Amino acid sequence: MTRLLYSLSLTLLSPIILLYLYVVRGKKNAAYKLHFAERLGFYCTQQVKQSVVFHCASVGEVLAATPLIKRFIQTHPNESVLVTCNTPTGRAQIWQSFGSDVATCYLPIDFYFASKRFIKHVQPKLLVVLETELWPNLFTHAKQANCKVCIVNARLSEKSFRGYQRFSNISRWIMEHIDALASHNEQDAQRFISLGLSQEKVTVTGSIKFDIQLNESDITAAQQLKTEFNDRLIWVAGSTHPGEHEQVLAAHQSVLQTHPNALLIIAPRHPEQFDKVDILLAKSGLRYCRRSQAFDSQSQVLLADTLGELKMLFGCADIAYIGGSLIERGGHNPLEAAAFAVPVLNGPHTYNFAHIYPELLTLQGATTVADHTQLALTVCTLLTDEPQRQKQGQQALQCLKQNQGAVDKTLNLLNSQLN
Repeated sequence: MTRLLYSLSLTLLSPIILLYLYVVRGKKNAAYKLHFAERLGFYCTQQVKQSVVFHCASVGEVLAATPLIKRFIQTHPNESVLVTCNTPTGRAQIWQSFGSDVATCYLPIDFYFASKRFIKHVQPKLLVVLETELWPNLFTHAKQANCKVCIVNARLSEKSFRGYQRFSNISRWIMEHIDALASHNEQDAQRFISLGLSQEKVTVTGSIKFDIQLNESDITAAQQLKTEFNDRLIWVAGSTHPGEHEQVLAAHQSVLQTHPNALLIIAPRHPEQFDKVDILLAKSGLRYCRRSQAFDSQSQVLLADTLGELKMLFGCADIAYIGGSLIERGGHNPLEAAAFAVPVLNGPHTYNFAHIYPELLTLQGATTVADHTQLALTVCTLLTDEPQRQKQGQQALQCLKQNQGAVDKTLNLLNSQLN
C-alpha cells in the first residue's frame, strides 16, 4: 500500500514535475531540454548491460565521486561503468572527468514505469548511489532484478532525518532495499539505523570528498594561470548564488580601496547565472572581463564563465571564498581549495557540509564571516599578511590529509558486494 500511494502521488504530480524541468529549468538553461526522454526511462542508445551504475545527482557529487570511480575502473578493468546524473552540468562534468571511459545518461524520475524501464534497459550488476539520493521505485526494481543497492558517502542531517521520520513507512521501505551503506560518521550511521536500516549493513568510512589527489597537471595548470595574471594578489569566490554575487562584488569594491591591484575571480555556481553576473558587473563600475575571452590585464574582476575549471582557479588563488554560505544555501565543498593549501573563507550557512567545516574551522584552516563587510575586512587582512595566509592554508591542507582514506574503505565495500 505504501508503494502504491507513493507511486500514485508521483504520477499525479508528473505534469507539474515535467513542466518544471522542461519549461522553467529549460528557460534558464536550454540544456535541460536535451535528452529529455531519458528522464522517463527512454534511451536512444543501447547501454552496456550488466554494468556497474554510479549515480551522482549533479556536479558536486560527480566531483566527489571521481576518485572513487577512477579507482574502481582501475581495479575492475573488465567491468562496464555507467555514471548517471540529474542535471546538464552534472552530465558535462561526467564527460570532462571521464571522457569515453564510462557511459552516461540521466537517471529517470522515480515514476514507477520510468524506473522499471531504466532497470530493464541497463540490467545493472550493482547500483551505487552517492549521498542521500534515496529513490523507492528505483531501489525496488533494482532488487527485483537481483541488483544490489549501495549508498556511499552517505549523510543524513538532523533536519532530513526528522523529515524521513514523518514518512516512516516509506523510510522503512527504502531501508529494506539497501544492501550496504557507507556513512560519513557514526552520527549519520545511527540516523539511518533509526530509520530501519539493519546495523550490519552500515559501515562508517568517512567522506570520500577528502580524498582529493592533485596531479602534476593540476599544479602546473594553476601555476601557469597565476603567471597569466602577472602574479597579482587573487581571491576567488567560487560557486556563488543570486543574492551572494552582489555581496561579493560589494566586498571587492572595499578590498580595492586598500589593495587596488587585487583581482577577484567570481565563479557562479550555475551557468545560467553567467550573463546575470555580467550585468551586475556592468552596473558596478568595476572593470572586468570573462574567462571565455582574452584576459584584460587591467581588469579588477574576472568572471569565470567556463565549466570544470574551479579547482584550477582555486589553485591560482591566494584566498578562496566558498559560495552558498552568505545566503541560506548550505555552502559548497571547500576541500579543493584546501588541497592547494589556500586559506578558506565561508559565510555562516554551511549545513550541507557539516561533516567538513567543524574540523576545518577548529584547525583554523577556514574563517567564518558574517556578511560582505566582514568578508572584505578578512580578505584585506589576509592579503596584507602573507605568513598568516600560508599558515591558514597549511592548516586547511592538514585537515584534508588527516581525513583521507574513505575511497579505499568504500572500494572495499563495493568489492564485497560484487563478489
